[in-house]
Amino acid sequence: MKIKHIISIMVLPLLTACGGQQTALTTGIDFNNLDTTAIPGTDFYQYACGGWMAAHPLTAEYSRFGSFDQLAENNNEQLRGLIEDVAAQQNEAGSIADKIAMMYNSVMDSVSLNKQGIEPIRKDLQNIAACYDKDELFRLYSSLQVKGIDGLFGFYIDADIKDSKNNLLQIVQDGLVMGQREYYLDTDSATTAIREAYKQFMANLFTRCKIASDDVTAQVAEVLALETRLAKISRTRTELRDDEKNYNKMTFTQLLEDFPGIAWKQYFNIHGANDIKAVSVGQPEVIHEIEAIWADTDIRVLKNYISWQLINAAAGCLDDETRAINFDFFGRVMSGREEDRPRWKRAVSATEMALGEAVGQLYVAKYFPAAAKERMVQLVKNLQIALGERIDAQEWMSDSTKAVAHDKLNAFIVKVGYPDKWRDYSTLEVGPIYWENVKNASMWAVRDMIDKKLNKPVDNTVWYMTPQTVNAYYNPTTNEICFPAGILQPPFFDMNADDAFNYGAIGVVIGHEMTHGFDDQGAKFDKDGNLRQWWTEEDTRRFEERTQVMRHFFDGIEVLPGLCANGQLTLGENMADHGGLQVAFQAFKNATKNVPLATEDGFTPEQRFFLAYAGVWAANIRDEEIRKRTKSDPHALGRWRVNGALPHIDAWYDAFGITENDPMFVPKENRVTIW
Repeated sequence: MKIKHIISIMVLPLLTACGGQQTALTTGIDFNNLDTTAIPGTDFYQYACGGWMAAHPLTAEYSRFGSFDQLAENNNEQLRGLIEDVAAQQNEAGSIADKIAMMYNSVMDSVSLNKQGIEPIRKDLQNIAACYDKDELFRLYSSLQVKGIDGLFGFYIDADIKDSKNNLLQIVQDGLVMGQREYYLDTDSATTAIREAYKQFMANLFTRCKIASDDVTAQVAEVLALETRLAKISRTRTELRDDEKNYNKMTFTQLLEDFPGIAWKQYFNIHGANDIKAVSVGQPEVIHEIEAIWADTDIRVLKNYISWQLINAAAGCLDDETRAINFDFFGRVMSGREEDRPRWKRAVSATEMALGEAVGQLYVAKYFPAAAKERMVQLVKNLQIALGERIDAQEWMSDSTKAVAHDKLNAFIVKVGYPDKWRDYSTLEVGPIYWENVKNASMWAVRDMIDKKLNKPVDNTVWYMTPQTVNAYYNPTTNEICFPAGILQPPFFDMNADDAFNYGAIGVVIGHEMTHGFDDQGAKFDKDGNLRQWWTEEDTRRFEERTQVMRHFFDGIEVLPGLCANGQLTLGENMADHGGLQVAFQAFKNATKNVPLATEDGFTPEQRFFLAYAGVWAANIRDEEIRKRTKSDPHALGRWRVNGALPHIDAWYDAFGITENDPMFVPKENRVTIW
């Protein structure tokens, strides 16, 4: 439903009523999760979450375990029950139920997987080895990409950011198995050790798949050199956040002329994408380098690189020995995990990846009550009103910009729980072999994307998360905020809890997603989702001055010895946390103005609001995972989404009596002042 011009003059408190009597609500907060030996102004994260962290030590399976993961674990158990119930039935061949059962069972059948070994990828490896011509190799490379194997570059089709009602094919950088360019280029001891482990990982899998040359060390070095060459020209995660610089629209004819070193017609024909009108080349310098790599690299090295991409993509879907090699690097080395996930969790995850909304239908039918959706919709309305009030209160924003900001706020599309129409998986083929199912799911997704999006208008009813996902999002090109059913549970949302809890937890999540529409990226998109300048020049300057306060603050946070947070990479998310807190607190005060909440268990309603917020980010995490997330994640670490965000919120100081004598105190003039 598109939300336009619905803001009323009243904000209703979110208390349920029956027969004229208010239903008694709890505080929603488990006070055992606190560590009251800690001092709020010294380490609020420890104070609010220390009890939870002590009660949930990391198990061998996890590199990080927090409130999100705890809820995801509960959801996984529920999904497992739903899927296993389906798998235990006699299902009609080819039905959705049959496909869910087949996909799940293909992962659970360890006997068949171990008997198959690497046979599911043998034919593709042989086909790569048999190529003695680069044209032939490129055709094979293109066909493997359709099956989900990463390559030197990739593409997707989604809204044109300067013509948001229509879709655009977008070509983007890819090709780095370790994910981030820093793993190939940084020279600190920790990253160097990871690189050495990566080389051993590659050698182990090459040997396992029996395609290693006599000199496997040289073979590994050549593939790593190719990836490193690509890493040097690839843009950083921070650079990729600049939408304007990563938008380079041209006609398909111009693509052929400007980048002649790649057989584009052949590539897209193999993907089933014909009659392409226009494209955007996100990172032109990377694509030019790929042209050079393809032209001047020996075909033997290219074949080894493509084989490596195939082996890496499949390793987690094959027999136990191959998966163990894969886990040893990505699990132990990269994340610090000590033990792989149980097979049933991997089976649930694989089934969700292939048939996400089909599983979502089962989940919603059993676990998402209509009353939860109704209350959530009311919460969103209240947060919209509060954000409108925060916009009006900003002295740094001109009246003309405020008017356009209100237009954008009123135009938000709000999605709660689950989509109004479900994806049709009738053409997806599912069988008994796990890796074949993964490839089929990829081919189906590519075909579905091309059929529905190429040269087509944008469909605003599409969801970018499944209903069972424990997360939420804002999409600037559709100006929509989405809250799947999976997150609408404690510790984020509790139907039995009072407003102090729900505004502090899910209320901040809602405010966070709304504020994304006005963060350093979202503020560049108008109410229709088009990338354009709608702020005045003076407002833009003032806005950027204020955002830099936050960037510098996070740049100064040392997350590990010698490793600081990346304030620019995390700027958008940190701004959304700041805005979410400001907006949710105002909505909370509005909602309880005429029905104030009492102090409970020694905590005022305002204190419980901030405790609920902090509880969302409770987590234990390994150093390896801290390092990985700091290099790649646009979100700050959970500890700093609390200890880094709250010192910039005036109401937090008032709630807990924080003074200049407290280590977390930030002078008023040095605090972020945006919303």
